[in-house]
Amino acid sequence: MKQSIAHLPKRKQDDLLFLVKSVLELIPETQMIILYGSYATGKYVERDERIESGRRISYMSDYDILIVTHGIKDKIAGQKLDVVEQNYYTDPDLQTPVQFINDDIKKLNKDLSEGRYFYTQIKKEGILLYNNGRFKLARRRKLRYDEIKKQAEEYFVDKYRSAEEFLEIADFTYSKGWYKKTAFNLHQTCENLFYAVRLVFTLENSKQHNLSKLLASVKSYSNEFVQVFPRQTAEEKRLFDLIKSAYVEARYIPEFQATKKDIEALIPTIDRFFELVKRLCEERIREYAEKA
Repeated sequence: MKQSIAHLPKRKQDDLLFLVKSVLELIPETQMIILYGSYATGKYVERDERIESGRRISYMSDYDILIVTHGIKDKIAGQKLDVVEQNYYTDPDLQTPVQFINDDIKKLNKDLSEGRYFYTQIKKEGILLYNNGRFKLARRRKLRYDEIKKQAEEYFVDKYRSAEEFLEIADFTYSKGWYKKTAFNLHQTCENLFYAVRLVFTLENSKQHNLSKLLASVKSYSNEFVQVFPRQTAEEKRLFDLIKSAYVEARYIPEFQATKKDIEALIPTIDRFFELVKRLCEERIREYAEKA
């Protein structure tokens, strides 16, 4: 794991040093502090402002920081991290936002040894800001098929359920005539269904909101995905682009339009998508069970 933040501007380095110092003062049980995400990889956005449909959209990357502890309850550590955040934000409009997560070293090493995608990615790309040297991070081991099956089932249940919840919200907003919000929630429904497939088939995933890229990433598992999301006609392309763009535009662009007719045209597609994902994922999990 990398240990240098020299690629960051001095102001960012000062922010991170302040956060490390504050965490260690409030949580002496801290074993490691790891910077992950865009600031670790150098792909961060300082402040992105662009004009979309005549409106100014702004975005700023967060500092994503994992606090590894031992000998303190997660809830207490989380409460103390809230205090660190409060002390850090002297001017929230100007400062880079910070997002903490905290885990006990035993749980972290268990997840690493099992190849849990979120934590293995942190270990692969993260930067070690602090290490007291007491513990070492576990290595990923080769999983047995019963372990693969267990993970795949957990990921499937989590993401499929999330998709169902977003669809329920979409049903509610549709009943209210809030079609822009419905389009956004249908996007989130599709996003979670794509995540379910990727996790069940690979046990790995990456944060991605672009439905075109998500679709491309799962097409090799079944040519039925193309049938669920056909883009042969101008109308099919328009509907797909509508739900794809809803992730940003339905929330931030007043001019974004989604009509009752649009939603009614998309619902059968979403229903077919649920059926396909459930069938493919359950078939894959059965294959793991047979090999186990």
